[in-house]
Amino acid sequence: MSTMKLQKLCYYSQGWALAWDERPLFDSRIEAWANGPVIYDLYRQHRGRFTVGEWPTGDASAIVGEDKDTIDAVLAGYGDLTGQQLSDMTHAERPWLAARGALPNGARCNVGISQDVMQDYFGGLDAQQSEDSTRL
Repeated sequence: MSTMKLQKLCYYSQGWALAWDERPLFDSRIEAWANGPVIYDLYRQHRGRFTVGEWPTGDASAIVGEDKDTIDAVLAGYGDLTGQQLSDMTHAERPWLAARGALPNGARCNVGISQDVMQDYFGGLDAQQSEDSTRL
């Protein structure tokens, strides 16, 4: 998978964990870069690569319970999208926009995206999706 897609899937996993589980999935800071949210700690591990085929320091079996459920739901909902499509989506969403403020498109930025804003935003999406499904 492309490193851009990996970054955005991790961002969406964090957002939905904050909304559904009311706690972060991971502690690393997410920054509002020009191409969308980036977890710098993750970026340092794949810097210089366009794709990631394996992750020698990872242990998928360590992800269990609601963390696994959240990640599985994110992969089911967003996994078919490209990294660019995911990036474009984040550019229209409040957490990334709020962190960047009035910066022009393409401007460098390493401002952190607020977990409170993410929780509020994704929680609102969840409430709206629940409301929409009850109308059917």
